[in-house]
Amino acid sequence: MKTPGFLILFVAASLVSGAKTTARDQSEAKDRSDLSGLSVATFASGCFWCVEAVYESVRGVHEAASGYAGGHTTDPTYEKVNTRRTGHAESVQVYYDPEVVTFAQLVEVYFCSQDPTQVNGQGPDMGSPYRSIIFYRTDEEKEIAANAKATLAASGKYDKPIAAEIMPFTAFHEAEAYHQDYEFNNPNNPYVRNVSIPRLNRFKKSCPLILK
Repeated sequence: MKTPGFLILFVAASLVSGAKTTARDQSEAKDRSDLSGLSVATFASGCFWCVEAVYESVRGVHEAASGYAGGHTTDPTYEKVNTRRTGHAESVQVYYDPEVVTFAQLVEVYFCSQDPTQVNGQGPDMGSPYRSIIFYRTDEEKEIAANAKATLAASGKYDKPIAAEIMPFTAFHEAEAYHQDYEFNNPNNPYVRNVSIPRLNRFKKSCPLILK
């Protein structure tokens, strides 16, 4: 989620500000018991700090959690995923009310909030952990994702192929506590200021009608 240049800035900012952690960051895990009964969707499109913030701005989304999905290991961590040996991508699990926002609309948000033609990366974050994936849990979701991808490809909006993979969902491994709500908790972090917040603002400008 951070290029070497941003890593240097990140370390410097952490030394000055103590990484701006909060009690919510430091907790073992967020309590998600109040999310029972909601529908769940999982997406990967680059840094999960960015993607989490995008989906949490969407009407009908009750929570978005950062984590890892799409790989072959059962105990991924941030450090392990960044070796590019786990197969996992930084992903976000979205808990939403289908009476307010549909899976199809969440897929629209997915394509609207990134460069969908970028392969194995998003913005400054490069490599397989940052690749774009739409995970499906049902045949209906698979069809929705495939149709949305095909429609976008046929629209002529982009002169490159749409890079998003469409994969069956198998498991989501929630990331370390300090990654959760990272953009909200660390607004002065250099990466957040220069990458995450601008990406969120571009999305809000492009899709204002779906915002909370």
